[in-house]
Amino acid sequence: MKLGMTAPRLLLAFSLTSMLWAGNASAQTAIDPQKSSITVRVFKAGVFSAFGHEHEISAPIQQGSFTENPASVELTVDARGMRVMDKDISEKDRTDIQQTMLGPKVLDSEKFPTVRFRSTHVEPLGEGKWIVLGDLTIHGETRPVKVRVEGQNSRYRGIADLKQKDFGITPVTVAGGAVKVKNELRIEFGIVSK
Repeated sequence: MKLGMTAPRLLLAFSLTSMLWAGNASAQTAIDPQKSSITVRVFKAGVFSAFGHEHEISAPIQQGSFTENPASVELTVDARGMRVMDKDISEKDRTDIQQTMLGPKVLDSEKFPTVRFRSTHVEPLGEGKWIVLGDLTIHGETRPVKVRVEGQNSRYRGIADLKQKDFGITPVTVAGGAVKVKNELRIEFGIVSK
């Protein structure tokens, strides 16, 4: 009689534990903006590209979250907080590049202050590797992008390549196009949970 009563209780306990585990697996995990980072790499082109600069831009994450089951990610960057990190240039050049990047010629960050990414599909590629498809909004334009991601234990890193023109941005040119930045740029990120 005691054994018969214990089996339903064990089954109930197992069911409750499974439900709690499943609930936690799909729970949103906040991204830690202090430990996470996004870097944008802008490359030079043109006949006199030796006189131009490749740029490294820091894009601090304002907020974000992800779930592991089902896999999804969402994050927001304040475009006004993006900073030119180039090391081999003068402070004046860095300031000029910064103003151009945030100004109406490129990001127009006063009119479009937010950069957003929201995943639409996550495709596993094996242990700790995924392709994440999602919608990226920059400069008021939303376009689909593909992100290659690796990670484990709530730490993820990845790369996405995109084209400025897809987001309504004309790559900056100087000296009649003899020095310019490429249309293609690369976004690299490291994401850590809170």
